[in-house]
Amino acid sequence: MCEAVVQRFPYLLHTVVLAIAGLINGMSSVNAQQNLPACQPPNAGEYLLLIVSPTAENQKQLRNALPTELKSTTCQYLSDTVTRIGGFNKIDDAQRWARYINNIVGLSGIITTKPADVQAPQAVSFKPQALGEGYAVLVDYFNRPELASDVEKVVEGDIGFASYGQRPYLLAVYTTNQKEAHNTLKKLNERGFVAYLVDSRKVTLLRSNVR
Repeated sequence: MCEAVVQRFPYLLHTVVLAIAGLINGMSSVNAQQNLPACQPPNAGEYLLLIVSPTAENQKQLRNALPTELKSTTCQYLSDTVTRIGGFNKIDDAQRWARYINNIVGLSGIITTKPADVQAPQAVSFKPQALGEGYAVLVDYFNRPELASDVEKVVEGDIGFASYGQRPYLLAVYTTNQKEAHNTLKKLNERGFVAYLVDSRKVTLLRSNVR
């Protein structure tokens, strides 16, 4: 009777085999995502674009959208799986590609750079002058100052007005804590703001409070 069942329903065995193979492939994919290497930090003077791409489909979409001259790798950034795109010498170039990817693929990006080395840490000071050592999270407000109140709600605190690369930005956070800066950046990007993480020593504070 067993032989009769096999002969009558041969496709069942084929289906089971395919299901098991699919399960194994899925588990392998999950394990591969979990075992990703940590992202390499940017070089001095380099702007790094990190595109949050947690799934294999996201990564495939990115590969199809990016030109071959842009070298990208998949890696782990804090708790996120991202596609790392480096080699930008100007923040404007990184911003342009971040907007392009968001428009074409719908994925958000994080721009980060390496703070310059200093001999000794400096105290956080919100005076109309260049900021000290640490990280600054800037928000492009596109000449819409009314966005300041929305940014304040996200960061749950006062924000400033700053200049970076001869362009004005809202200063969401200035801190020496790398994790705090990254978490704030991620939160702002998730809320739809165009935010960047930069070397705070290259930022000039114009006003410590926009109000």
